[in-house]
Amino acid sequence: MLRLSLEALEILDAIARRGSFAAAAEEVHRVPSAVTYMVRKLEDDIGVAIFDRSGHRATLTEAGLELLNEGRHLLRAANELECRIKRVATGWETELTIAVDTIIPLALMFPLLKQFDELGSGTRIRFLHESLGGTWEALLERRADIVVGAIAQGPAGGGYSTQVLGGFQSVFAIAPHHPLASQPEPLSPQTITQHRAVVIPDTARQMPTYSYNILSGQDVLRVPDMPQKVAAQVAGLGCGYLPLAWAQPYLDRGELIVKTVSEVNPQARLCNAWRSQGAGHAMKWWVEALSQSTAIQDWLQ
Repeated sequence: MLRLSLEALEILDAIARRGSFAAAAEEVHRVPSAVTYMVRKLEDDIGVAIFDRSGHRATLTEAGLELLNEGRHLLRAANELECRIKRVATGWETELTIAVDTIIPLALMFPLLKQFDELGSGTRIRFLHESLGGTWEALLERRADIVVGAIAQGPAGGGYSTQVLGGFQSVFAIAPHHPLASQPEPLSPQTITQHRAVVIPDTARQMPTYSYNILSGQDVLRVPDMPQKVAAQVAGLGCGYLPLAWAQPYLDRGELIVKTVSEVNPQARLCNAWRSQGAGHAMKWWVEALSQSTAIQDWLQ
């Protein structure tokens, strides 16, 4: 009798990615008690402790890590099988996952989603928010079919196609009451290093991670996404670079100010990318729609 279910593996994967049972429950649309029950039932069924609950926070045991790693292979295989079957029958994918880098507001994708819904294809669209190398990793590990706003230096190995989105302007922004506000310009790296930076960590789990605009020895405050980074800097909790498109409303209201720095970083470039093989009608539609839409480029500029 099969003791492992795809549902249990999906919950285990969500717990590992989101960092808690409560966050995982929100992702899989269940109450936290149901997630806890599923995990305990899985442990009872296979007779192995998946989580070590001896500390303040449950952590995966060695057996749990092995189950997670192998379970992710099974989840990907099951998803790909489902998609292949539907593509054979209709040409449309069962589900299409689009990973959007946190630098891009997800709301910019909604007009395209509305157009796609009008096709009545039946393909489920799933959006992920990733950061830096995590966006590429989602594509290469087949957790995503398309990535939007990935940093332009894609990893080696191929298997994907790209389209340049272009560059964007960043500014070094702080709250008017931040200690750096009274420092003479341009700010030197030595001066900036003395103050905490607000950063969005790279979400890559296996690939080498990227680190932008963090100085050696600088204290950091890690936040999950761009809205929280902006909010932390408006609150005066740290300093750092912000895309001008994100910072502009707060600059206009005087909630942030721009300081010049002595060492200016080169302009970052972004791109869209998608898997080259096995494209169904849904992926082809989204690739074409993203290539024709200028909404993201206009926003970045």
